[in-house]
Amino acid sequence: MVSKIKEEFKILAPCGMLGYGFPRSSFMKGMEHGPDAIVVDAGSTDAGPHKLGAGAAIVSKQACKKDLEIMITEGVKARIPIIIGSAGGSGAKVHVEWTRAIIMEILQEQGIHGIKVATIWADITNEVVEEKLNEGKCEPLGLTVPALTKERVRATNGIVAQMGHEPIMAALQAEADIIICGRAYDPSPFAAVAMYHGFDSALAYHLGKILECAALCADPGTTKDCMLGILKKDSFIVKPLNDIRRCTAVSVAAHTFYEKDHPYILHGPGLVLNLESCVFTELGDDSVEVRGSQISVTPVYRIKLEGAMQVAYRTFVVAGVRDPLLIAQIEEVEDQVKHQVNEYYNEIPQEDYKINFINYGLNGVLGGLEPHKSPAHELGIVFEVIAKTQDMANMICSSVRSTFLHYGYKGRKATAGNLAFPFAPSDVPFGAVYEFSVYHLMEVRDGLEMFLNEYVEV
Repeated sequence: MVSKIKEEFKILAPCGMLGYGFPRSSFMKGMEHGPDAIVVDAGSTDAGPHKLGAGAAIVSKQACKKDLEIMITEGVKARIPIIIGSAGGSGAKVHVEWTRAIIMEILQEQGIHGIKVATIWADITNEVVEEKLNEGKCEPLGLTVPALTKERVRATNGIVAQMGHEPIMAALQAEADIIICGRAYDPSPFAAVAMYHGFDSALAYHLGKILECAALCADPGTTKDCMLGILKKDSFIVKPLNDIRRCTAVSVAAHTFYEKDHPYILHGPGLVLNLESCVFTELGDDSVEVRGSQISVTPVYRIKLEGAMQVAYRTFVVAGVRDPLLIAQIEEVEDQVKHQVNEYYNEIPQEDYKINFINYGLNGVLGGLEPHKSPAHELGIVFEVIAKTQDMANMICSSVRSTFLHYGYKGRKATAGNLAFPFAPSDVPFGAVYEFSVYHLMEVRDGLEMFLNEYVEV
């Protein structure tokens, strides 16, 4: 069941990541357009598995609360739903509870009552994943993902699944005013609210793909500004809300291709979005209209699982090198330093630790793929040690630093230090290191099976 179909549906996207911030003036300009919903994405795996494994938020509480305060106060005043996707960054229980506590704090401080808050949990128990694994209903997402085993599942701190639009539409059907989603497929919260009001699912998902990053599709692009999406029967419009930005056919089309392994095919929970036939038209008022989005339902409904496990501890050092003689032989010297440290700690199995060097100004970004082999006149070097314990990482990193600092490389005349350290102390004990132990697709009955909706009246 859906509500009465509107001629058009407006979604206000405050920023590309909850807590990144946005100009109040842009947000209020968006509210002047009379949006039907405020939707914001709050999560990502772009930074790797650490936030999921450690149970840490992507942004600070203060930053998250600052964004939420204006969204909630203005959204409640306008009597429109406020939807948060992938709460807290990774969308696990700890992240969702963290976000919900901030929202409850705001509601109390602002004296807001008569609000229905929905929480959609995206946590999947290890037992459920093991059962699906035994049934042959789990497969790696990509060729480089290790096979899933019971041992890796059991070593995982917690597993979340990316929800599609279905549980969010159920919360809208239950007349929730604020919807806090656990881990969600990024476009889903935007698509869900539009689909609930009867709009085309292909257009809704394509618009959601763009709005999840807010003004990043504009020129100049940023995730720290607002964007308005306007859905119509057979098209949608993206409109910037800051006079310094404009949307062009190129900027919106370019963002359509953002973060995809295929130019125009986008896979989601139970669906495939096909954007090959899309047409992007500039309307002359800094906005762009998009037509031609297509979508199909997959014969088998699969959801993406994400889980992280702790694998080691890290200590690192940042240093600079300016001597052209050392720069010319930097990788050779690093190999010799590594060899000396390995020899000194020969009682420790080498599989218990790893020494890495990252040479910025030589090949620190692309590594072996770097096409320009000529080094800069100075290098920034990050060397790290990853080990079984923090004490071991600290100990070996200290030896790497002191060995490197005084290593007598070929042609050296002075006996002073080889490295310049910008910080004291130079050695930074980072803490636990995580890897994605679960990054797989799991077959389910439908989009509602694995997600629990919970409601509370405030």
